[in-house]
Amino acid sequence: MFEEINLLFHNSIRYKKDLTIYFDPFKINENYNNADIIFITHSHYDHYSKEDILKVKKEKTIIVIPEDLINEVETYFPKENIISVVPNKKYMVKNISFETVPAYNVNKNYHPKTNNWVGYLVTICDIKYYIAGDTDVTEENKKIKCDVAFIPIGGTYTMDYKEAAMLINEIKPRLVVPTHFGTIVGTKEDGVKFLELLDKSISYRV
Repeated sequence: MFEEINLLFHNSIRYKKDLTIYFDPFKINENYNNADIIFITHSHYDHYSKEDILKVKKEKTIIVIPEDLINEVETYFPKENIISVVPNKKYMVKNISFETVPAYNVNKNYHPKTNNWVGYLVTICDIKYYIAGDTDVTEENKKIKCDVAFIPIGGTYTMDYKEAAMLINEIKPRLVVPTHFGTIVGTKEDGVKFLELLDKSISYRV
């Protein structure tokens, strides 16, 4: 489940097997230019980075973006290679099915629900991966059913480690990977505290 998908930095995630897929590429250390698909959760600089997208983009890369990024992305992607998305919808790209999950704040204003930013629930080889993006605990993500969950725990802009642990203990994925802590926001200790609160039946990777 985990051999093919890894957290690179912050919320930058790469899946590599038959296809190479990036989620929110950021702080990419060299020009790989190997992405078949790029998923972007929202337009904040640490999730949508043109500089890093260009390091993984190749000629036929498909990019999946929220609607507010269309005009920007059309400046360097052909229209036929862009899929714009809104929350609560199902899509298909390169024979991979995915759903968009609303990603927003409930008690702060950094990620308003009205922006229509998203997380992704992506099914690859019958494994469901939930990439939450920047979000608090919401009524929508409490209903998620997945095998692997990438969840922000750093607080300030998203749920904190306590809230994240409560969410994961409720939805019970087989494996959880905490994101969005220890660099721009949150501390490395948040990862330790998150693990302490986690149901012992759930596997954990940092």
